[in-house]
Amino acid sequence: MLQDTSAQPANPGQNSNADALKQMGFDHLIHNFDLLGWIVFVVLVAMSVLSWYFIVANFIRNSMVRSRADKVIQGFWNTSSTQEAIRVLEEQPKGEPFSKIALDAASAVAHHQQAAGGRLAESLSRSEFVDRALRQAVARESLRLEGGLTLLATVGSSAPFIGLLGTVWGIYHALIGIAAAGEASMGKVAGPVGEALIMTAFGLFTAIPAVLAYNFFMRSNRLTYAKFDEFAHDLHDFFATGARVEGTK
Repeated sequence: MLQDTSAQPANPGQNSNADALKQMGFDHLIHNFDLLGWIVFVVLVAMSVLSWYFIVANFIRNSMVRSRADKVIQGFWNTSSTQEAIRVLEEQPKGEPFSKIALDAASAVAHHQQAAGGRLAESLSRSEFVDRALRQAVARESLRLEGGLTLLATVGSSAPFIGLLGTVWGIYHALIGIAAAGEASMGKVAGPVGEALIMTAFGLFTAIPAVLAYNFFMRSNRLTYAKFDEFAHDLHDFFATGARVEGTK
């Protein structure tokens, strides 16, 4: 007698594999987090949000500084008097570093002139006083440009390991589940292990932009630091001698 096989699945193993694939999604992973899984996930999300915030903020700030640098420097040298130059510098935005460096040098000169004949003028010449003010100003503005770089470096170095921690913990729970079920089929292994590997991928997705941005901003900052030093040397010559040294750019 012939048996009716139309209601039977063509390949029983195919259904189990399909069920395993359904359990490898991110949504299924979220709904099966334990405490440590949630901690790892929240930490990675916070790292990603903070790193992207500083990436965008630093990119905007560095772009504005570099785009205005030549304009501010040329505006200072093209003025007819020191008083006019100071007025032009004071009109610059609050976060513009080159104007702040020049204003600190001008303020140092004014302070030294007011103290002429006193102990300050006797202990430090105008050149030394201006040099000290310029060094402090350059160091301060350089430090401001480095805002967020420590966090980017931390995210880039630690996020992969945090994601790996989530993966190891997920595989550990997957193995416990497999042992409890007493079955090591594809459906029992692929889903939990695949979900655990998502955490490693998430850690890499968090770290890679941070590493690339950190290297980019470090190179960009080095170029700005060089401009700081060049402008500070020209300012020192100008305020120490009372005139711009011939041949400076």
